[in-house]
Amino acid sequence: MIPFREVVVADFEFSALPGERPVPVCLVAHELRSGRRFRIFENQFGPLPPYATGPDVLFVGFYCSAELGCYRVLDWPMPERVLDVFVEFRNRTNGLPTPAGSGLLGALAYFGLDGIAAVEKHEMQEAIGNGTWRERFTPEEILDYCEGDVATLARLLLAMLPGIDLPRALLRGRYMAAAAAMEHNGVPIDVEMLEHLRAGWTAIQDQLIAAIDRDYGVYDGRSFRLDRFAKYLAAAGIPWPLLESGQLDLSDGTFRQMARAYPQIAPLRELRSSLAELRLNDLRVGRDGRNRTILSAFRSRTGRNQPSNAKFIFGPSVWLRGLIKPPPGQAVAYVDWKQQEFGIAAALSGDTAMQAAYRSGDPYLAFAKQANAVPDSATKATHGPQRELFKQCVLAVQYGMQADGLALRIAQSRIVARNLLSDHHQTYQTCWRWSDAALDTAMLTNSLHTVFGW
Repeated sequence: MIPFREVVVADFEFSALPGERPVPVCLVAHELRSGRRFRIFENQFGPLPPYATGPDVLFVGFYCSAELGCYRVLDWPMPERVLDVFVEFRNRTNGLPTPAGSGLLGALAYFGLDGIAAVEKHEMQEAIGNGTWRERFTPEEILDYCEGDVATLARLLLAMLPGIDLPRALLRGRYMAAAAAMEHNGVPIDVEMLEHLRAGWTAIQDQLIAAIDRDYGVYDGRSFRLDRFAKYLAAAGIPWPLLESGQLDLSDGTFRQMARAYPQIAPLRELRSSLAELRLNDLRVGRDGRNRTILSAFRSRTGRNQPSNAKFIFGPSVWLRGLIKPPPGQAVAYVDWKQQEFGIAAALSGDTAMQAAYRSGDPYLAFAKQANAVPDSATKATHGPQRELFKQCVLAVQYGMQADGLALRIAQSRIVARNLLSDHHQTYQTCWRWSDAALDTAMLTNSLHTVFGW
């Protein structure tokens, strides 16, 4: 039973050109308690939604940041209670295989529901999305197509409802409203500089290779040569991970990890990343100079956003963020948590030693002091190398790394890595008991949840 006076299942059809805000074409909504139905085409949108609003009305959609983006374009007040069936399906199946993905068809297939209506008229869907529908389809055809999705979504909601944790589902729905705001506003871009970069990107690539590769000698033109890289590693005395085939592992993850252990590798890793990932023409920038793309909320296994690296300004190499340029009289703040994972583990486990380390402002140095590896008077300036070892140990623990991986990360022997991990176990015993209990629970119940239900 849903504790709301009205339950509105809604779907918009809209055009969405790259980098631009959506242009609503139609809306269809069903109010499930009364059976009322609403069909509105583009010239009929008013100042308010046609159905009831308020805290006692539940708005239901599938990937709601799209619908709520249309709300923002229409300047409608945001729904106060949002249930996103896409997010709840992602939560229900997180970490499990799904027969047909996590989209509407995948959810229908998972619950054994008929998805034929959702498959039909793919041509119409594309025409609406790129704005070419006017000479090809009538308003009635588009409304019927949209209503088919609404009816399908209502059936999916009823199938999923017994397994939905409603209070926490509403928190996730609130986040989808926040994602809609971010997608609506976009990120301000220096368009003039972007066009300069696009026009000269080929020459810039050649200059980057010439400037950086002089220290390595591993490129032949724009081609990265494996044999040359192997010779460089041998000359520099750098041990490099291998694939099962015996070839050097050239994945970006391996380069990132090795760059931490051997900082001289970092410029080469950044160069490879820039050349491989940076496709400036794919960056989605609207006519108003704002970078907009779908944030793909809750797409990652950890419940984070997973937008396209090519289309989103925060996806490619870090230096490209210099293109972010607020309008005159405005500013952009880039904010991140400090040692967030460490602080969360300290809080949830109730480990007072870990909490004290976090409150010190430098948990890595505090860890070294608590383990009696450095004196209480130690600072980052006086004991930087020791602090770095304990920092890498903390990061390794947070990502489940064992002694072999940590040894590679810090370029030290396995016994040094093992001793560091032992120090962590001894210093933060309460945290490890909590962690082991969480693992036991996961093994017994075959599931593991955050405090907010993900």
